[in-house]
Amino acid sequence: MALWARQASRWCCLLNTSLAGGFSRRLRSCGSPAQTCREFAPLVLLPAGKDGVLWRLQACRRVSVGSCSVPDSAKDGSFSSVESNLPSPVKHEQAKVETLPELNAKIPNEDWDDVPPSSALEEISEEEAVQIIAEPILPLQSTTLRDYVDHSETLAKLVHLGVDLSQVEKRQKAGQLLLTLDFEKDIRKILLFLKDVGVEDNQLGPFLTKNPYILGEDLEALETRVAYLKSKKFGKSEIAQMVSRAPYLLLFSVERLDNRLGFFKNELGLSVKKTKDLVIRLPRLLTGKLEPVKENLQVCQIELGFQRNEIQQIVYKTPKILTASKKRLKQTFDYLHNIMGIPHHMLTRFPQVFNSKLLRIRERHMFLSFLGRAQYDPAQPSYISLDQLVSLPDEVFCTEIAKASIQDFENFLKTL
Repeated sequence: MALWARQASRWCCLLNTSLAGGFSRRLRSCGSPAQTCREFAPLVLLPAGKDGVLWRLQACRRVSVGSCSVPDSAKDGSFSSVESNLPSPVKHEQAKVETLPELNAKIPNEDWDDVPPSSALEEISEEEAVQIIAEPILPLQSTTLRDYVDHSETLAKLVHLGVDLSQVEKRQKAGQLLLTLDFEKDIRKILLFLKDVGVEDNQLGPFLTKNPYILGEDLEALETRVAYLKSKKFGKSEIAQMVSRAPYLLLFSVERLDNRLGFFKNELGLSVKKTKDLVIRLPRLLTGKLEPVKENLQVCQIELGFQRNEIQQIVYKTPKILTASKKRLKQTFDYLHNIMGIPHHMLTRFPQVFNSKLLRIRERHMFLSFLGRAQYDPAQPSYISLDQLVSLPDEVFCTEIAKASIQDFENFLKTL
């Protein structure tokens, strides 16, 4: 129906253009107003509507330029019939009038530019309305990736892998990065690379949650960094352990990795093998900031009074001391050394005590002192090592070290 209406509209436009052109030419060719009136009398007297459109076409195409006069019936304001009102030249040519093109005739492609577009207010049937599928609008801006999951195949597949998008979107520009990546083109090759490095399938989701930026890295650059670690005699399992425990490790360039390894080797005076063992046990030493590490080394030497060789042993046995809080480190040392009377060389032998909570150390030491069993000198009987003091669970500590029941220990803690 809409197509028929557009075709009829186009034909009417062409007809009006033709009539306007003919009218202007005849005005110029006629010698007087009277002649002009006689010339266009047949057109003026035609009826309106569809019949009028057809008669205008015929008159415009075939009417003669000869003299014509207005019928008498027209002067009286009455018409006997449409055909009787036509002048004789029109009647003579009526048999030769060309046939109007049918409405179903095919319009050439080049004429489609003249066809007016269909209106948005055009009525459609219920069947056509049911077939219209309205896609949900994609938000131009959003503070959460949840709004894009239904529209992005990449995000949907990452969720299936176990990536926590609620954590990813908290990282700077991580959400924007994921929206620009194609899973098959950009992400699949990185996943295969991580599996080849040694990241387990069930760890891919948590790994990418912590470090989504690796998906935007160049694959060749990642392979170069792994090749560098292998050149430093790190085994495949060791590299897999380091990458899994320090997800940002492979974002560091070869030059930066080399500088970090050189720093710990020279600053601590460790051998190549010990340096390698140190970063395997705590790989975030290669990815974290160096300022806290330098400050803790100064605290151990200047404020706590350890010698360089003692610091070397402490760090090698307990690497976490390099990243521990300075305040906590000083408080723990003060209680162990100044209150419990533990000398430096004993702390060097059992540096794991610095990883224990100060509250745990204080409660157990006070309970042992209450029982008269707080003896930490290995040369004395009933000696209790620092490792036994902090590492054993409460039940074992009470029965084997304190020689008391767990109920006695709990009752004592209520008095503190």
